[in-house]
Amino acid sequence: MVIEALDSRSSDCAPPIVFVGRNRAGNWVAREKRGAFGGLFINRAEALKYALFKNGHHPESIIEVAREIELDIPSP
Repeated sequence: MVIEALDSRSSDCAPPIVFVGRNRAGNWVAREKRGAFGGLFINRAEALKYALFKNGHHPESIIEVAREIELDIPSP
């Protein structure tokens, strides 16, 4: 499942920071720092693949977190 929201703030020059980790249910989550986009994935590899695609292939801007993260997308 992939959820995307339009974010007018995303015109920055720096690639977006994407957090990757597991949620309470054990699913893999990839989520942009401000919640502009994100998704739930069946495994780590797919979450990282999505994160790389969405941030323009900048692995240095992907942060794998040890704590639980949830896919919280802000309401418009």
